Amino acid sequence: MSLTLHFHPLSSYCHKALVSLYETDVPFTPHLVNLGDAQERETFVKLWPIGKFPVLRDEARGQTVPESSIIIEYLQQHYPGKTKLIPGDAELALPVRESDRFFDLHVHEQMGRIIIDRIRPEGQRDSFGVEDAKRRLNTALSVVDAQMAKRTWATDETFTMADCAAAPTLFYINMVVQPLRQSYPHVAAYLERLKARPSYARVLKEAEPFMHMVPRG
Repeated sequence: MSLTLHFHPLSSYCHKALVSLYETDVPFTPHLVNLGDAQERETFVKLWPIGKFPVLRDEARGQTVPESSIIIEYLQQHYPGKTKLIPGDAELALPVRESDRFFDLHVHEQMGRIIIDRIRPEGQRDSFGVEDAKRRLNTALSVVDAQMAKRTWATDETFTMADCAAAPTLFYINMVVQPLRQSYPHVAAYLERLKARPSYARVLKEAEPFMHMVPRG
């Protein structure tokens, strides 16, 4: 196989890339990287100096592709699979890309700020930043809840890249930050549909042996 995904099974952005690969049935080799191992970290940073997951390496084309959204775009362009996650029509593709960005920037990023703060040493935590992230996150979830009252998937009735982005962040928010059902019932119902989707169910099954490592509140 020419495609290798460098990833970690707990990384939410890796979940996003994995969902896209399982949805499209594009063959690839998964390569789990333990950044706690000095040698593995050194090798990974040589591949992508920023040192963040996921990274797709395409040996056939000599390309290293970082960032989950770009990986999905790259795969659709060069390795189209059984499912198209971004519409070919530019007008239809725009709301999918907008929703993908919304989940990454306004939901995922705020979730990450909250969780990362929990693994900081005592005395180095940022209570102001966490409260700001919670406020921003709740604003974004309110937007999503209103949208999902009328939709099956993120943008309409078709599963897209935006749903790949939504699945992991909503999963971790519900598990670690706050239960969704009481305040955001439509988001909670959407998460259940995402978890039942075979592609994300597979990702979660593969991540099970590592879930004890996720920092709880």
